[in-house]
Amino acid sequence: MNLTGKSAIAERTLCAIALGSNLGDSRAILEAALQSLAATPDITLKARSSWYQTKAVGPPQPDYLNGCALLHVETPPQQLLETLLAIETQFGRIRRERWGPRSLDLDLLLYDDLILETPTLQLPHPRMRERAFVLVPLAQIAPDWIEPVSGKAIAQLLQAVDCSEVHRI
Repeated sequence: MNLTGKSAIAERTLCAIALGSNLGDSRAILEAALQSLAATPDITLKARSSWYQTKAVGPPQPDYLNGCALLHVETPPQQLLETLLAIETQFGRIRRERWGPRSLDLDLLLYDDLILETPTLQLPHPRMRERAFVLVPLAQIAPDWIEPVSGKAIAQLLQAVDCSEVHRI
């Protein structure tokens, strides 16, 4: 044990997150959010996708820039979610309406093969299997990851969605 009470070799968990933005300089916001994540203790950025322009889901609003990242984390899922929400706030995220425009959206998609349902967190993300704007970038960096509810690889899930409005930039 070291002085913090953690073992010197802490268990690292692989996680997948989705990133999105359609307000402000979206590309700069997304890049800065990745830098914030990488600078966060107990989080290591393992991989990131390209950015994709996608049509918005919900009320009329500008197109989104979306992407995904893989993280190694040494924190439990609820604490990781709190970190993601704090980073959203740091970048000006204000929650006005469901599926409304936003400066930054960070969604925890997968936390290893954990299946979890709490009042504030559901893993895997409950709508990821039907969203091309999530599956396209996730398949770029983790095509063989098995989504634990369906038992299908991300690349297989991608084959079942319409990707016509997801464009790599």
